[in-house]
Amino acid sequence: MTPPIETIYRHESRRVLATLIRLLGDFDLAEEALHEAFLVAMQRWEHDGVPSNPRAWLVSTGRFKAIDRLRRQARFTPLLQAQADALAAADWDDEDVEDDRLRLIFTCCHPALAADAQVPLTLREICDLTTEEIARAFLVPPATIAQRIVRAKGKIREAKIPYQVPSLAELPERLDSVLRVIYLVFNEGYSASMGADLTRDDLTREAIRLGRLLLELLPEPEVMGLLALMLLHESRRPARTSAGGELVLLDEQDRALWDASLIAEGCALVEQALTTRRFGPYGLQAAIAAVHAEAPSAEHTDWPQIVGLYDVLLRAVPSPVIELNRAVALAMRDGPLAGLQQVEAILARGELLDYHLAYSARGEFCRQLGRLDEARLAYEKALSLTRQTPEKHFLERRLASLTPI
Repeated sequence: MTPPIETIYRHESRRVLATLIRLLGDFDLAEEALHEAFLVAMQRWEHDGVPSNPRAWLVSTGRFKAIDRLRRQARFTPLLQAQADALAAADWDDEDVEDDRLRLIFTCCHPALAADAQVPLTLREICDLTTEEIARAFLVPPATIAQRIVRAKGKIREAKIPYQVPSLAELPERLDSVLRVIYLVFNEGYSASMGADLTRDDLTREAIRLGRLLLELLPEPEVMGLLALMLLHESRRPARTSAGGELVLLDEQDRALWDASLIAEGCALVEQALTTRRFGPYGLQAAIAAVHAEAPSAEHTDWPQIVGLYDVLLRAVPSPVIELNRAVALAMRDGPLAGLQQVEAILARGELLDYHLAYSARGEFCRQLGRLDEARLAYEKALSLTRQTPEKHFLERRLASLTPI
């Protein structure tokens, strides 16, 4: 591709694809049409120049290429002729492209689709990641990801899932699914579930891009909250690892490395979301992240406010993971014994028994209390459960720092 076409592809291809999917009603046909449209563009624009509205040109060209393809195939499958004729007769509005992207996001995250297919389908169709890239992100074979995507597309086609934004009555349930998928993408990038690297900045960038898009198209408080939460977490990413790639805990991070522009944007979104008084779990988590972001150091963090926000969050979304996070904040406010008691209560209920961070927190509290034998056992348990190399190295350093029993 020539540089102008490369730029247009980077900025417009997903928008064009979203419209083609709506017009053609088929993911695979739309993807083929998109590629054919760009091939034609490479041949024509070099001589004719880039059209004034390249997006509309590409949609129109892709649409006619799809119609031609269906008519050629109609010689073997006569029913395709009727489909081609219907597409040729239909009109489309080139000013409706932004809504098409929103429609596609909601389609990829439709509750009728399997949960383990929603994220790969979103990454493939919205983010333009390859099957191999998605497979690497989630450490599963590419064939598994490909099968999930194929099944999801088949479900959309067979169930005739509409390409549309849900009605106001359906929106809360459907929006939750979209936000969950975007947050899962971000979390996998921010703290990879396994592998040699702590973070995947390509995934965090894609999740934030999706969050910005969703906020642009649907400015709801929880969308603001999710985008704010991602921005505030992302602001700390440069300080989360050392020059050698080792994990650096929050209270040990060089806050001068935090991205002030992302913090300012995230805090403004938090304030905007909270003033609506219609905030939810993402807004509350973002508010917690904002308190961290605005503190000059761990010691000067408003820990009572953070504990209070966790109390509200737990009432809204009871969760042992949130309870664990609250225990860490409680330890900063009231001391390690208070945190340890909370973690032990969680484990005693039989929750988080396979969650390495629960044992890592228990080990940290025991270390601070001088209960080194218990700390060693907890760190060893956490080490046996984690699958991420930087976290393994961190836990190994913690174990090495303990006085031998």
